This record gives sequence, C-alpha cells and structure tokens, in this order.
Amino acid sequence: MVYGKILPGIFRARPNRFIAHVDIGGRVEVCHVKNTGRCRELLIPGAKVWLEECGSPTRKTKYDLVAVEKMGPEGTLFINMDAQAPNRVFGEWAAAGGLGFVPTLLRPETTYGDSRFDYYWELSQEGENRQGFWEVKGVTLEEDRVARFPDAPTLRGVKHLEGLALARQAGYEAGVCFIVQMEGMDYVEPNDTAHPEFGSALRRAAGAGVEVLALECRAQPGSLVVARSIPVKL
Repeated sequence: MVYGKILPGIFRARPNRFIAHVDIGGRVEVCHVKNTGRCRELLIPGAKVWLEECGSPTRKTKYDLVAVEKMGPEGTLFINMDAQAPNRVFGEWAAAGGLGFVPTLLRPETTYGDSRFDYYWELSQEGENRQGFWEVKGVTLEEDRVARFPDAPTLRGVKHLEGLALARQAGYEAGVCFIVQMEGMDYVEPNDTAHPEFGSALRRAAGAGVEVLALECRAQPGSLVVARSIPVKL
C-alpha cells in the first residue's frame, strides 16, 4: 500500500489515544493518531514521526500520524503504526496470489456466527471449491528483534481466534495473519506477559487447525508492503 503526501515531524505529546501534538517545522499541529493502542514504547517525546497530509476540508485534523522511528541499541527502527494498514496490505498480498492462489472472491469484513472476520475468500476452479476466513493482526511491538502481539489485553482478539476455530470445525479453512509493520525481526510470538489469554487462545486455535502466519513488511515513510514470511513461535 502507498500513502499520499508524507512529511516528517517531532512527537511532543499524546493528550488522548486519538490525537497527538507534533512539531512540524517549528509549529505544533494536532494530528490524528491512526492507532488507538497504547504504543508507549513508540510515542516518546522527541521521537521522529511521519505524517500523511489529508485533503479533506471537513477534517478537524489536517494530518494522520502513520509511522515512527524507534531508537534502539542497534540503531533506528522504522515502524509503521497505522492500524488500518495491515488489512490493506494483506488484501493486496492475497489478491496478488500470496496465499499460493488467486482467490475467485476476496471479500473484507464478513460475519460468520457471532464473529466479524477481516476477510472471507473463495476459490472455484476446475472442480475445486474452497472457502475460508482470515483475521489480520497488525504488530508494532518489538523487543530484541522479536515481534510480539498484543501490546495490551484484547478480548476481541481472543473472540476472533475462537470464532476461527469454530469455522474450521464447520469445514471452512481459517487463518490468522500477523502483519509485522517493520523489518528485521527474527520471529513473532504471542505476548503472554501482556495478555496470557490471547496466547492460550492462539495455541488452541492452531491445535484446531487454524493456520497461523506472519508476514514481515518493508516499512518506508510512504509505503508498507510485504517483504517475507517469518516464523511464529507458539
């Protein structure tokens, strides 16, 4: 996926989870944060951030905060923290054949039972008729080259995993894909410290036949694209 007009800024403060104060060339602007997660390890005063300029005259804020540069012992790590980006990245990747086939149908936001999954897909060709669901999770938390999800408790995430397991039991194919919004990770693992119930639910889902996939992305100021598959350690 590709953004529109991108420009740098310096993060100053985050009064609430929806907005941030960012210094852009000496003036402080109120910007929309496209991630309602805590992101405490990322949004540190003085951090360099990247903004997308919005063209809508009806918007209260002119900019969206979409990425941040995290300083670490090995240098600077560029992290896309746009919570809407992972679904778009996965959709583009899957539609282009990333799953090993080009789906006949790839439909976002589809309800099954009491769950609403990010994607429903079908493949119908030469007598083959397959259907399935994918749930997509964006990963922005990194510790020593290990990507972890979630960064805070997510009851909704547990519910999605349980719903995927039920869909698999009913005969659908089902999977959860972790979109890692940065490069250079060794693997992905559930963050049992932040939310042990999610880790347990992920292991149960995998045991029930739900596919668990992690895709590391090439994150740049103006784009986010899949670079490679990396392991998931359960």
